[in-house]
Amino acid sequence: MALQIGALAPDFEADTTEGRIRFHEWIGSSWALLFSHPKDFTPVCTTELGVLARLKPEFDKRGVKLMGLSVDPVDKHAQWSEDIRETQGTAPNYPMIGDTDFNVSKLYDMLPASTSGDPATRTAADNQTVRNVFIIGPDKKIKLVLVYPMTTGRNFQEILRVIDSLQMTAKHRVATPADWQQGDDVIIAGSVTDDEAKSIYPQGWKSPKPYIRIVPQPK
Repeated sequence: MALQIGALAPDFEADTTEGRIRFHEWIGSSWALLFSHPKDFTPVCTTELGVLARLKPEFDKRGVKLMGLSVDPVDKHAQWSEDIRETQGTAPNYPMIGDTDFNVSKLYDMLPASTSGDPATRTAADNQTVRNVFIIGPDKKIKLVLVYPMTTGRNFQEILRVIDSLQMTAKHRVATPADWQQGDDVIIAGSVTDDEAKSIYPQGWKSPKPYIRIVPQPK
C-alpha cells in the first residue's frame, strides 16, 4: 500500500554525496523535500536537478531542506553533477542518496519489496516508478506525495506554491482555493464553526454559499 498523507515518513540511513545521513536526524526541525530519479544520466532528470539547484535559495527561505535520490551509486552522482553543471548552468547543491540497495525506494513504495540485484544492470524503464516527490513536515509526517512519469518534467514552481500553502495552513485554520498564490484570499477551514470564526475574523467574511467562507490571507 502506498504511503499516505499524514503517515510517518520512514526513517533510514543512507550514503549521500554529502556523507552518510540518518534521515529524521538530517531533517531536524525543518521541512524536507525528498525527490527521486530512476537513473543517473537521464535527460529529464538532468534538467530537474539543475532547476532545483537554481531554486535552492527559495527553498532555504522557506526552511525546506532538499534531498535527491537515485538508485545509482554516489560516485556516479558526482560524475552526473558535472554534466548537470555543464548543461544546466548549476550543479546540485544539495545531497543525493545513492540507493544502490534499493532500501529507500522500497521503504517509500517506489519499487516492489522483491527488487534486488545489481542496480547497474537496471535501466531507467526498470526504475520508472522512482519518480516521486515527498514533502515532509518538521513532525516527520508526509504532507504531500506527487508521482511523475519519466516523460514529464516536474514543475518546481508548483511545488513551492504547495509548500507556501502547507506552511500557512499549518499555522492558521484556513485552506487555499484552486490556483491560490501568495497574497490571494483563503477559505476558513471547515473544522472552524461560525461562532469560532467570528472571534478569529471579527471583520467577517464573504460567503457565496454557507460552506464557503472567504477571508484575506492571514499575515
